[in-house]
Amino acid sequence: MNTLFNKQLREWCLAEAKVYLDELNLTQLEKFRESWKDDALSRKKKQERVSSFFNYCLVHEWISKNPVHVLSKVRVKQKPTLPFSEQEFAALLDTVPLMYMDERGCNGNAKGLRTRLLAMVLLLRWSGLRIRDAVCLERFRLRPADGELLLCMAKTSEPVTVTLPPELTNMLHALPNSNPKYFFWTGNGLPKSAVADWQRVLRRFFKLADLGKRCHPQMFRDTFAVESLVAGVSLEEVSMMLGHGSTKITELHYKPWVRVRQEQLTKAVKKTWSKFSTGK
Repeated sequence: MNTLFNKQLREWCLAEAKVYLDELNLTQLEKFRESWKDDALSRKKKQERVSSFFNYCLVHEWISKNPVHVLSKVRVKQKPTLPFSEQEFAALLDTVPLMYMDERGCNGNAKGLRTRLLAMVLLLRWSGLRIRDAVCLERFRLRPADGELLLCMAKTSEPVTVTLPPELTNMLHALPNSNPKYFFWTGNGLPKSAVADWQRVLRRFFKLADLGKRCHPQMFRDTFAVESLVAGVSLEEVSMMLGHGSTKITELHYKPWVRVRQEQLTKAVKKTWSKFSTGK
């Protein structure tokens, strides 16, 4: 935010000899946007911030209208979902024992760090949690008796849960942590700092695995969603487990696999037709 207004907009206004807010009309904002060298998603976010700024000015009656309202929208092409294949996920699991081979910085706990990494990878894969939610996951949300993990509360106030594999459930509950309230987070500092630490670990992990494509933690969540859809879990249930506000969001992200699931259901329905065959 500071870079956008105090640096980019300020420097652009100086170069264009613009002093007053009402000089920043639609034409001028189009020219300012043309100076952005970011990708489409970043430009879209920037435009939203500029619009919020002018809304603030409008509320305080510093301007009579918000020129960003008539500025054309930045189109962002939806990137295809790229879940891990069964072979790729197996390769990731084979990579875990290769991590922390250099004892420097491990404080003699290389084995423990590998166990924590394995637990995190499996949790992301089998729960569909976002990385922040996984890092800050509280122990009370996982029942050791049946491995039922509380994901969120639905709009009906009913709990939305997913059952984790027994091996993962046992691994998580046996995982040592300085703060007994959480599985991974110590509770010290900000959650975003703990998330950043795990993102760095996972970047090294993906690099070592060398799957031949750019990988990121979101792909575990994508894998969970896609495998659930292909296995026959309804779109509504997958949407609730992912915490989406609408099934439209889920369908947007996983459209190809929703279609695969529909094709499977169509084939299953056609198989039932044989029960009504006339024998002719």
